[in-house]
Amino acid sequence: MSSTPEFIEAHEAQRLRGSPVRRREDRPLLTGDAQYTDDISREDLLHLAFTRSHHAHARVEAIDTSAAEAMEGVVAVYTAADVAASGVKGEVPPVWLLPELKTPPYPMLARERVRFQGQPVAAVVAERRYLAADAADAIDVTYEKLDAVTSPGAATTEGAPQLHEEAPNNVAAEWEIGDREDTDAAFDRADHTVELDLVNQRLLPTAMEPRAVLAEYNASTEKATVHMSTQCPHLHRRFFCEMLDFPEHRMRVVAPDVGGGFGSKDSAHPDEALTIWAALQLERPVKWVATRTEGYASTGHGRGHETHAEMALSDDGDILAIRVHTDGDLGGYVSTFGALNPTWGYAPMLPGQYAMEAMHCTVTEAFTNAVPTEPYRGAGRPEASYVIERLVHLAAKEVGMDPADLRRRNYIPSDEFPYETTAGYLYDSGDYEKPLDRALELVGYDDLRARQAELRAEGRYLGIGISSYVESCGYGPSEIVGQIGGQLGLWETGVVRFHPSGKVTVFCGTSGHGQGHQTTYAQIVADELGVDFDDVDVVEGDTDEVPMGMGTYGSRSVTVGGAAVLTSARKAVEKARQIAAHQLEVATEDLEFESGEFSVTGAPDRAIHIQEVARQAYLAHDLPEGLEPGLEEESFYDPENLVYPFGVHVVVVEVDADTGELSFEKYVAVDDCGEQINPKIVEGQVHGAIAQGLGQGRFEGVVYDEGGNLVTGSMQDYAVPKAHQLPHFETDHTVTPCPHNPLGVKGVGEAGTIAAPQAVVNAVCDALSPLGVDHIDMPVTDEAVWQAMNRAAATDGGAE
Repeated sequence: MSSTPEFIEAHEAQRLRGSPVRRREDRPLLTGDAQYTDDISREDLLHLAFTRSHHAHARVEAIDTSAAEAMEGVVAVYTAADVAASGVKGEVPPVWLLPELKTPPYPMLARERVRFQGQPVAAVVAERRYLAADAADAIDVTYEKLDAVTSPGAATTEGAPQLHEEAPNNVAAEWEIGDREDTDAAFDRADHTVELDLVNQRLLPTAMEPRAVLAEYNASTEKATVHMSTQCPHLHRRFFCEMLDFPEHRMRVVAPDVGGGFGSKDSAHPDEALTIWAALQLERPVKWVATRTEGYASTGHGRGHETHAEMALSDDGDILAIRVHTDGDLGGYVSTFGALNPTWGYAPMLPGQYAMEAMHCTVTEAFTNAVPTEPYRGAGRPEASYVIERLVHLAAKEVGMDPADLRRRNYIPSDEFPYETTAGYLYDSGDYEKPLDRALELVGYDDLRARQAELRAEGRYLGIGISSYVESCGYGPSEIVGQIGGQLGLWETGVVRFHPSGKVTVFCGTSGHGQGHQTTYAQIVADELGVDFDDVDVVEGDTDEVPMGMGTYGSRSVTVGGAAVLTSARKAVEKARQIAAHQLEVATEDLEFESGEFSVTGAPDRAIHIQEVARQAYLAHDLPEGLEPGLEEESFYDPENLVYPFGVHVVVVEVDADTGELSFEKYVAVDDCGEQINPKIVEGQVHGAIAQGLGQGRFEGVVYDEGGNLVTGSMQDYAVPKAHQLPHFETDHTVTPCPHNPLGVKGVGEAGTIAAPQAVVNAVCDALSPLGVDHIDMPVTDEAVWQAMNRAAATDGGAE
C-alpha cells in the first residue's frame, strides 16, 4: 500500500510542485543509453592498476619494480619516490577539522609505512587493463610486518600498536558536547537509569558502480579533464588541485551517469588523485576503475562506533538526561570528512525527538589499522538515532511503560518549535505525535500487542519495534559550518537561463546520481515560471558548465540546491516583470503574474507571456532604460539553518523459538520531510533508504581478523540484502513545512537508513523479552539471535 497517487505525465499536472511527475532520468538508464565513466574511451587510452598492501600494518622496506617494468606494454611504474620527485604534495586534505585534531599525512602512495590492508603502495600504467593488473601483481614489496589494531576502543589502550608518532595512544582528537555538570546532577536525582554498550559496526559502501576515473591532459591548452564517478565535481576539483598543485581554473571535472554513491563518492581518495597525476606525467589519457574487491579494501567505510550510553528517568517516565561516550574509528588516516562523522555529524542529534534537561557526550577519535572512514548514508545521524532509540526501548521496560507511551510522553511539544535542544541545535518545526499515531494505526498496534501476549502463551516470540527519529540535513549556514571545523561553505548555486525561444536551462551545483534532480528541479522551475515542464532542461555535474557547487550528499539537494534554483527563477520573474511592464506601458506594481503570464490588474486581456518576454529580452529592441539585455539569473543560496525531517517506523517480526530464524511480518514507515516536490520520488527514496538501513540491522558488517585482514572483502562474504529478504514497505507521510526554507522542504534521502536499524533491533529484543534478552549488536543475523537465546537460557533467571 502507498499513499502516493499513480504517476502522471507532466503535461497533465495542474501544479507541478507536489505532483508525482514521471522521472525523466529513467529512459536512458533502462534502455542502455546511459554513459558511465568506464563507458568512456579515448584513442590513446592507458590503464592504471595498483599494488596494494596485503598487510594492515607494516614498514615498507623495499619495492622491486623491475619485473613489472620489463613487461611488454607497460608504460610506467610509480612509487612514492616518483610522486615526491614530481614536486607535488600528494596528500589527501582533511576538510573537517577539530580543535587539536592530529592530521598525519595521508599520501597517494604509501611511503615508509602502510596502515591498512589495501593501501596503495605502487601503481602501473599499461596499454591494456589486464596487463596493468598483471604488472601490478609482479611488483615485489618487502615488508616488516607490525602488530595491528582494528577496534577504536582497543587502539587507545596501553600497549596497543602505535600508528602515527603525531598521535600518541592513537588518539586523533578528544571532543565533547553538552553540559557535564547538569547531566551528572540529573543522574544523581534520577529514580531510574538504564545503560548499554553497543557497536555501530563498520559498513562497506556498495554502490552499483565502483569508483572510477578517466583523466586526460592537453599540453597545448594546459588543461586537464577528469571524468569520474563523483557526487561533487567542484569539491573533487578543489581536492585534486590542492593535492597535485594544479591550477583550479584549468581542471574540468565531469560526472557522467553515476551508479550510486551513498557518501562514498563525495570524498577524495588517494587512488583517484594518483590516476590524474599519472595522466599529467604522461600527457596521455589514463583510466582506473576499481574492482569490487579493490573498492571494498580502499573506498572509505561507514560508521565504526563503540559506545557506552546511559539514560536517567523519573518514576513517571520523564527522560531527564543522557550520558554517552563514543570511540569513533577514523581508520588509518584522517580522511576528507572523517573527523566530522563521530562528532558534529553524530553527537548533536543524540537527544532525538525528546525534551530532556541535559545531555553530555564525549568522543575519542582513534586511528586504527583499517580503511579510513568517510560519510555513508546518514553520516552520524543513524548512529545517534540508534543510541537514543535503544535507550528509550530499555527505559520503557525499566519504568514499566509501553514503548509508544514513553515516547509520546517525552516528545518535544509541537507548540514549542523552533526548539533548541540540550545539544544546542535549533529544530525548525515538528509535530512528532502525528507520525506516531499514524504508524500505530497502520500497523494495528493495540491488536498486535494482544496477539503478542497470546503467542507468548504458546511459546512463540512476536516482536514490535518502534523507531522515532529526527535528523539534521541541508547543512548550513556557511558561517556556522566554519565555526565548527568545516573548511568549506555549504551554500549552493542555481542558474536559470531563458533562451531566446523561451525555453529554459537550469544549472545547479549539486550532482545527482539517482535522486531524480532532472525531474524535481524542472518541476520547481517550470512551476515558478509558468512554463511547460518539457521546456526546462537541467544541467549538473560539470565544472565547466556550472559556475560553482558543493555537490550532493547529506540530503541537501532540494533543501539547498532546490532553494537556489527557486531563488534564481524568482529573480528571473522580477527582471521579466520590468520588461513586461515596459512593453505593456504600465508600472511594475500594476502587473499580476500567474501561470507564466503577466497581465495588467483589472485588464486581463492586456497580457504577455514570460516566454515572449524572454524573446524581447534577447532582441533588446525595446527594453527599459538602463536594463541589460538577456534573461538569466544566478543565486548563491546559503541556508539560514539546517532542516530537521522526522518520522516513525514500526517493524513487526517473529523469531523462531528453536532456530532463531527471523521473519518480517510488517514494516510501516511514516515520514515527514516537509513539502514534497515529487511524492513518487520521495517514496522511492524512502524504499531505498529502508533497504539500506535494514541491511545494516540484519545483514551487513565489516569484519577484520586479529591481524587486520579484511575478512568481508568480497560480495561472497559481505551480505548485502537481496530483495526477497526484505519485507513489504507500507509508507505514509505527514507534512510539517520547514519555516525558513523557501520551498518548505526537508530532506528525505537518508531517513529510512536512519530509522530502520534500531526498529529491527528493538523488534527482536521485544520478541525475546521473556527470555531476558535486552540487546543484540547489529547485524542481527539469525545466528546472532540463536546465540543470544542460548546465552539467556544458560544464565540463572534468564526467563521472566
